[in-house]
Amino acid sequence: MSKKLVLAEKPSVGNEIAKILGCKNKQKGYIEGENHIVTWAFGHLVTLADPDMYHKKYGTWKLEDLPILPDVLKLVVIRQSANQYKLVTSLMNRKDVNQIIIATDAGREGELVARWIIEKANINKPIKRLWVSSVTEKALKQGFKSLRDGRDYENLYAAAIARAESDWIVGINATRALTTKYNAQLSCGRVQTPTIAMVAQREEEIRQFVSKTFYGLQGEKEGVLFEWVDQKTKATRLFDEQVVKAVYDKVKNQVAKIVDIQSKERLIFSPALYDLTELQRDSFNRYNYSAKKTLSIMQSLYESHKAVTYPRTDSRFLTDDIVATIPERLSAISIDPYKNLAFQLKKQTIKLSNRVVDNDKVSDHHAIIPTEESPLLGNLSFEERNIYELIVKRFISVLMPPCRYQETTIKIQVCGEIFIAKGVQIIQEGWKKTDPNTFSDKILPNYHVGQSLTHVSFNVTNGKTKPPGQFNEATLLSAMEKPTRFMGSSDKNLKNIIERTGGLGTVATRADIIEKLFNTQLLEVRGNQIFTTSKGKQLLKLAPEDLKSPLLTAKWESRLNQIAEGKLKKDDFVKEMRVYTTKIIQDIKGSDETFRHDNLSTTPCPECGKTLLEVNNKYGKNLVCQDRSCGHKQVLSRKTNARCSNCHQKLEIVGTGDNQTFICRKCGQREKLKSFEERKKSQKNKGGKQDYNKYKQKVEKIEKQVAEEDNPFAKLAKLKLDQ
Repeated sequence: MSKKLVLAEKPSVGNEIAKILGCKNKQKGYIEGENHIVTWAFGHLVTLADPDMYHKKYGTWKLEDLPILPDVLKLVVIRQSANQYKLVTSLMNRKDVNQIIIATDAGREGELVARWIIEKANINKPIKRLWVSSVTEKALKQGFKSLRDGRDYENLYAAAIARAESDWIVGINATRALTTKYNAQLSCGRVQTPTIAMVAQREEEIRQFVSKTFYGLQGEKEGVLFEWVDQKTKATRLFDEQVVKAVYDKVKNQVAKIVDIQSKERLIFSPALYDLTELQRDSFNRYNYSAKKTLSIMQSLYESHKAVTYPRTDSRFLTDDIVATIPERLSAISIDPYKNLAFQLKKQTIKLSNRVVDNDKVSDHHAIIPTEESPLLGNLSFEERNIYELIVKRFISVLMPPCRYQETTIKIQVCGEIFIAKGVQIIQEGWKKTDPNTFSDKILPNYHVGQSLTHVSFNVTNGKTKPPGQFNEATLLSAMEKPTRFMGSSDKNLKNIIERTGGLGTVATRADIIEKLFNTQLLEVRGNQIFTTSKGKQLLKLAPEDLKSPLLTAKWESRLNQIAEGKLKKDDFVKEMRVYTTKIIQDIKGSDETFRHDNLSTTPCPECGKTLLEVNNKYGKNLVCQDRSCGHKQVLSRKTNARCSNCHQKLEIVGTGDNQTFICRKCGQREKLKSFEERKKSQKNKGGKQDYNKYKQKVEKIEKQVAEEDNPFAKLAKLKLDQ
């Protein structure tokens, strides 16, 4: 009997698909049923080969070997997941398998995950495509009823290949050229480098900003503030203090007269539904979660708890077919205080405008909303519940009517000068019931036109103009999403393209790009603010001009969209990138610029004698040799999960062997490792002992992980390039 092989992107999704297809025979790496076999990747199982796979000489980085431009880019199996690749391809090759159903994430990169596996294994069997936005039982069943022909996605696959190959060609060569030319870890790419440039540009704007003092005038009566309006400019703030003081001298101790009262009913609509970037921004602003952490939480809510729809979406709208499922989604909401609001909404007729439902504004996936399945709240972590609550709250908000309020404007005249006060009174709270603390009544006294106001207290106000804010993760995500203000007087058409295509990177990759820039010491965080390092500033001087501007991505995305639409051949685009790469390598080779390490220690390398570099990463602090051919490394300190007995902050461990010592960077407490172990044993402190045991279990794994990360050069060849 013939069977169909279903390839999911991850095990959790594979398990859900197996359930709805009735596959119950669980094996290692797959689940088999009467008509289907369900297996999965672990993300990418296949990737583009490293340069040394084309010629052994590329194993050593040399400037004279560049550019590296193989005629055909090879695919290789990722070593860490080789066993799963063997299993998946053996299942595909089974004689009883007559069809492959691609069930990886519905999008450009999801298509690449599956197609590369099929291409590498040289599988030639009919392909169908599952295209769904959530992994609930209902969505999957509907998806399998309406499978699409795999041939419909050939152009999407071609666009994915073009993106991957072009990033490899440009990124590998630019990174190797800069690294070997200046003997420093200088990773460069079409998304990373413009991101650094935007941070640097903001810093320069702040540095050049000159604050000015502005002045205003207020009158106060019965707790109501009336603000002066300059009748010439209609401004309420002037930079000329003398003008404002002259008005003050004119109106002080004078009687005011009410010359106009107007009331208008106004509406406040709820914010749009979440896409991933907007959710990451809110998550950072409310809970200080990094973009990468938010995405990780979302993946868990999507895959493990099946509580929310597909997270990697750039749309904030729904499609028509989702509207019919809204009552079921409301029934699934069981989190307080929103379940009562959801229950009330179910009893009403919900009418959604094109502010919420618009098929034309949904590309691959609709906005992030709750699914029809109610999660077990007790199984959600504290962080998962926070993010789930944000999504539920936003979902309910767009289903509720707008907030209606009466705005009253009172205009008074004093010696010919006009002052205005505004008040509000809520008529219908509407969606503000989900967020009641953000808007409240401001009732004005019951005045009437012609009424005189005596004893109005006037005073001059002042303040200072402020520079633009330093970037944090939330605002940097916004800038990456809409980088047009950092593109100068560039071609308007390209600005429109980069806005339509979602800016720098994708919703799925921006978090990793920001994290990579931190890990390679090109950006750094101080408090919540992001700054360029000295190394990052130097990279901007050394990198090719095109790679520092969002324009390059705008041009690429325009061309990739043409490939996906069948209007441009993949090979033509990749050929353009080869020519472009040859040019930028020539420019780097001919440059007279120099690079200076800003993190030199005072310690000489015991192997080659050159001064070691002090490198900070997420695991701690290390010394590494600045000579990439040497590669010597030694640990200075390592972060642990053990807690300080004094202030309960996480401890660092320094030293080696018997001299290993725990240090608290907050209160300064120090304790020898041996003493720490003895104390925990005697106290039988479960929390502390657990913390330390976790540290002991992880330390060897961490050492292996950082072995390459701490070396400024060894891992560059394997860096994930921009997406």
